[in-house]
Amino acid sequence: MNLRLFHRIAALFRRDTLDADLEAEMAFHIDQAIADNLESGMSQQEARRQALMQFGGTQQTKESVRDHRSLPFLETFFHDLAFGFRMLRKSPAFASVSVLTLALGIGATTAIFSVVYGVLLRPLPYHNPHQIVRLWEQSENGNRMNFADPNFDDLRAQNHSLSGLAVFQSSVTTITGKGDASRISSSAVSRDFFQVMAIQPVFGRTFFSEEQRPNAPAVALVSYAYWTQALGSTQDLSSVRLKMDNKPLSLIGVLPPGFRFPDNSDIWFPYEIFDETPSRTAHNDRLIGRLRDGFTVAEARTELSTIAQRLKQQYGPDTNMVSVAIEPLHHAMTNDVRPALILLLVASAFLLLIACANVTNLMLAQAAARERELAIRAALGAPRLRLLRQFLTEAFLLSFIGGVLGVLFAYWGLNGLLALAPATLPRVDEVSINLPVLLFSLLAVSLVSVALAIFTAIRSTSCDSRAALSEGSRGGIGTPNKQRIGRLLAAAQLATALILLVGAALLGRSLLRVLSINSGFRTENVVTMDLGFPSDGSKPDRIAFLNQLFARLHQIPGVDEVGGTNNLPLSNAGFPDGSFVVMNPSQISPRMQNLIQRSLAGNLEKDPALLAEFTNFFDELFRDKSHLGEADFLVTSAGFFKALSIPLLQGRLFEQHDTIDAPHVALISQSLAKQTWPNQDPIGRTIEFGNMDGDPRLLTIVGVVGDVRDHSLESAPPPTVYVDYRQRPVAAYSFTVVLHTSANPDSVTAAARSILHELDPNMPPRFNTLSQVYSASLDARRFSFTLIIIFSLTALLLAIAGIYGVISYSVAQRTREIGVRMALGATTREVLLMVLKQGAVTGTIGIAAGLLGSFAITRLLQSQLFEISPTDPLTLLGASAMLLLVSLAACTIPGRRATRIDPVVALRCE
Repeated sequence: MNLRLFHRIAALFRRDTLDADLEAEMAFHIDQAIADNLESGMSQQEARRQALMQFGGTQQTKESVRDHRSLPFLETFFHDLAFGFRMLRKSPAFASVSVLTLALGIGATTAIFSVVYGVLLRPLPYHNPHQIVRLWEQSENGNRMNFADPNFDDLRAQNHSLSGLAVFQSSVTTITGKGDASRISSSAVSRDFFQVMAIQPVFGRTFFSEEQRPNAPAVALVSYAYWTQALGSTQDLSSVRLKMDNKPLSLIGVLPPGFRFPDNSDIWFPYEIFDETPSRTAHNDRLIGRLRDGFTVAEARTELSTIAQRLKQQYGPDTNMVSVAIEPLHHAMTNDVRPALILLLVASAFLLLIACANVTNLMLAQAAARERELAIRAALGAPRLRLLRQFLTEAFLLSFIGGVLGVLFAYWGLNGLLALAPATLPRVDEVSINLPVLLFSLLAVSLVSVALAIFTAIRSTSCDSRAALSEGSRGGIGTPNKQRIGRLLAAAQLATALILLVGAALLGRSLLRVLSINSGFRTENVVTMDLGFPSDGSKPDRIAFLNQLFARLHQIPGVDEVGGTNNLPLSNAGFPDGSFVVMNPSQISPRMQNLIQRSLAGNLEKDPALLAEFTNFFDELFRDKSHLGEADFLVTSAGFFKALSIPLLQGRLFEQHDTIDAPHVALISQSLAKQTWPNQDPIGRTIEFGNMDGDPRLLTIVGVVGDVRDHSLESAPPPTVYVDYRQRPVAAYSFTVVLHTSANPDSVTAAARSILHELDPNMPPRFNTLSQVYSASLDARRFSFTLIIIFSLTALLLAIAGIYGVISYSVAQRTREIGVRMALGATTREVLLMVLKQGAVTGTIGIAAGLLGSFAITRLLQSQLFEISPTDPLTLLGASAMLLLVSLAACTIPGRRATRIDPVVALRCE
């Protein structure tokens, strides 16, 4: 069977030779029959006639033999393909416009799908990635929180649905000892982390148990990229001498290429080298786990939430965990970007639909020009299915060429697309034009081909062949009844374009509203310098360093003000927040006074007993909910408020006498003052916020400053407590210096870099401008808006071209009618209005359908909008009016052409 198929396929490529052999064989048999007839006494003429009658029709015999020696369907396909090429070559304008239109739609859809697949659909590059999950504590109001150390320990010990559970914490760390000092992403991970991720080093080893204990010598694994780029792929890791935050670091292994979890880390070290925090309300741990075989996420959630409820009953107010939130790691990584990417994929699909409608109209017009040819073929016996196959082949040829060109467009445009993508887009390094993306493109091409072919063939072969062959007939494809199909397609294009325009307008107005928000600080002419201090550095050393740095930076020409903070507004960093207690100094008990003295004299991290007592004290203090407040905790300097023009509304800023030994003071934001002391003067009030940095001394409020939108422009300003770095420097291990300057930022950056290098050559800075930080915070919104505006404008142009083509074709079909009207006295104005009326009806139908679609589809935009409804009347009416105007403008050109028709010529044309 396989050999026969092989011979049949081979016959397709030896047609000429086989046909010559067939001719010779048939001639031989006919000659033999003639000779036999001559021997029986027939004349030469009669012998030949009888031989031919005996042999049958030669052409039918040849066709029968060809069918049996080859694959008729495949041969017919090649014939149709060759005919399709000739037809495209015969109509270069039609072919070029159709191919480019399809390439535009397929290219845009392929490019967006490549991002959607790489970010949302592509499985994580780990073993059984569907089993890896992220976990959070969940409070009574449903808020998700990181885990507290004791809750993590209990959950790990008591569950049966997880084969492994681990903590991971990432941060930016200063690494020295190999070339220039650098700040790279590092992660502290607990035991079972590599088991959960099912990752083993490509060489070296993971952590030993003795390396996973408090104060153990620091060891680490590095990423394959860091090993090759920074360490020169050295095979002798023991010879590498690195320091992490000025502590010796021994490298023990290299992880596989591509593994950078979490947060593009380059170094992983044991989480257990730090003492656990015994408080069940200190939410510091990010958790990851792996499901046991046979368990689902829902089953694990039920079991873990049961454990959480049991812990809540056991510890009561000492823990605020009442259940556990759990979801696949892939979902957790992409939750924030999923709505925007799905929105863009839908928008690109709409663009492809508009492109298909446009090409369908072009193919219908092309089929109208071939009406007589199709009628002749039908009259000669060609079945309708055969004509359908011809159209399917031509449509596939057109779509295939457009698809290949579209994939090239997607490949060329993907880099530009990724350049527009926000820096927070996860898994961006996995986005490419790969096999699944190419299969998606092939599927799109196939669907487009079938849709175009079936629709066009049905409309093109439904005409009466006798009427089409009649001289002067206007029947068939060009009849008014069938012209309605073209107008309906144009209306569908307009409806889809309107949906995209409304979406773009809503996103654009949302972006404008976000930009109009007062951030609470200035962004112009502010240079930022990120620094990293060792987390266990001494307080006096950190204070002295910053004092000296600020003094030197003030001397740079053009620098007007210098300040700093541990969390820069809109920096996309996690802002430290927690609960504080409103209390009076008279409430300080002897026990609290003793604890304050002991904690200041000792080191909480190195004295577990003191840390446990300190934690228990604060747990008891926070049980009285009536005196609690929630706020962000930021370490700043007085110059920070001046450099960013954050207004002082009441009281004073930090002053020179606010030193570490002086009474500790704080500034609060306006929103916190209104929330905690409504209609009261907060100046002089005291709060306890030592759970944030381990310093239990009370903070006296000395000033109120304006609200700042720290987290994002779209979220309300958070209540915030500001402390002075000279009094509370512990939390300032990551610190950003801000310099307001009237000089060139580049010259200020160069001078600041030189000063920092003189003070500490092992402290690598990262420079930026606050304008860039502000702009980066809008990248995600700008990305969606930019792409959807490109899609909507392209769709608008295609829709305009579609309605222009339909009206132009209609005018050409009605040339004789228009000539008769003008011969009977119709004015040019009446003819123009007639054409515009036809375009207005088509536009109105399209806009009405688009409005209905907008009401249904733009609700998907809800999560992307800001202070605007997805059914905003002004946006809907504005987009509709604009679309109707451009539609009428597109109809004006064929309308004016109709007014210039010569009645005499028109009456002769048919």
